[in-house]
Amino acid sequence: MIKKNKPDDTQDLENKDLQNDELELEGEQPEIDEAPLGVDEINELKNQLLRSLADNENTRRRHEKEKDDLSSYVMSNFAKEMLSVLDNLQRAMEVSSKIDQDNSNIDSNTKNFIEGVQLTEKQLNFIFEKFKISKIVSLDSKFDPNVHQAMFEIDNDEVDEGMILQVVQDGFKIEDRLLRPALVGVSKKSAK
Repeated sequence: MIKKNKPDDTQDLENKDLQNDELELEGEQPEIDEAPLGVDEINELKNQLLRSLADNENTRRRHEKEKDDLSSYVMSNFAKEMLSVLDNLQRAMEVSSKIDQDNSNIDSNTKNFIEGVQLTEKQLNFIFEKFKISKIVSLDSKFDPNVHQAMFEIDNDEVDEGMILQVVQDGFKIEDRLLRPALVGVSKKSAK
């Protein structure tokens, strides 16, 4: 048999490549047991992997929820301040409703002003709806201390005790978070 010798340059390149591969393997690879893994060990590793993936997914969901809650909380401070603007617009609407706009003595500036206030209130209500800010429906409902604040009691034997008979100031929520409780008058049975 005749052995073919490779040229020296080719052997040197192969030796260098092998040495580099060995160095890379030594630096990057952890020591691995040579013994084959059993079925129980493989199942345990699968369980650990699944738990790790589930933990990562739960962490991602929790961070998403925290981000949403934070944005709602930041917006709720602004929304609380805007509620006073809405209150003032509603007061202006209440006063303007007492003005007879069909009266010939009313000038066009007053009519335009009243119309402007009405449009501003509508636009503010639309913005509140857009950002999931809603009014708490209180009148003729049962008093709920989580969303109502009782300002006074009204003697009334015709309705159940604890029913809301008068709303002094509307309450508001942003999604499920209370922005402002409704200020209400609550029924009570008269003392006999």
